[in-house]
Amino acid sequence: MTPSELKRRIKREAKKFGANLCRVAPASRWEEYAETGREFFPRSIWPWSESVIVLAVQIFPPMIETTPSIVYAELYNTANRLLDETAYRLANFLNAQGQRAIFFPRDGYGDISVLVDTPTAAFSHVLAGKYAGLGTVGANHTLLTKEYGSRVRLVSVITDAELPPDPVLYTELCANCGLCRARCPIGAFSERNGELIADMDKRKCAEHHQRLKNEYRFPCGVCVMVCPVGDDRKIYGMASVSERGAEHCRSFGSKRKDE
Repeated sequence: MTPSELKRRIKREAKKFGANLCRVAPASRWEEYAETGREFFPRSIWPWSESVIVLAVQIFPPMIETTPSIVYAELYNTANRLLDETAYRLANFLNAQGQRAIFFPRDGYGDISVLVDTPTAAFSHVLAGKYAGLGTVGANHTLLTKEYGSRVRLVSVITDAELPPDPVLYTELCANCGLCRARCPIGAFSERNGELIADMDKRKCAEHHQRLKNEYRFPCGVCVMVCPVGDDRKIYGMASVSERGAEHCRSFGSKRKDE
């Protein structure tokens, strides 16, 4: 099987396993862009790394619009399970083709409380998604995709297969509209000298998520919810849940506290 044939097969299998999006980045792009510490490069973790396959599943707007609620929490957990299972099955598929492959779990931390003290995971799926051409990084530090805006969850499969890479997307998808900064319930974002990507108080964000998790309505997701980017907006519009409906979902199934 040629590298191009293997890549086409990978994309077919990923879709069959449940991924909405699948793109490939060469491991060399981490060295090329050098946007993170060398210890986070794929080849620093597994020296045999040649390609990183990044998978995404969508987050449905009507559910995230109920945040913070158990309704969104259940969707988030289901998306996480689907991502890890899909990535595991894809790594198994590559092993069957005689290729080394592992998947990096979609989060890479034991509990949100860990991020309060050390707000860094072992691997950035956001940067992997950027290098694979899935999208661009927005003001809210998430990956924005043409198809779903920032309403995606990501996972990465690292392999020694030398696959044809997908092109990086150079046109910024973020319009810098400021909605993520304005709507953040804890004010975690602030402008950074006119740059597109905002300053983010990661500790403050993690502490907020810890409170929500204790109330069974984790995560927050407001900065993701309000993002106007994405073709999914053509289906759902900017507000697919009435405020009454959202309030209904927030009123049941969790230990709700006054905001």
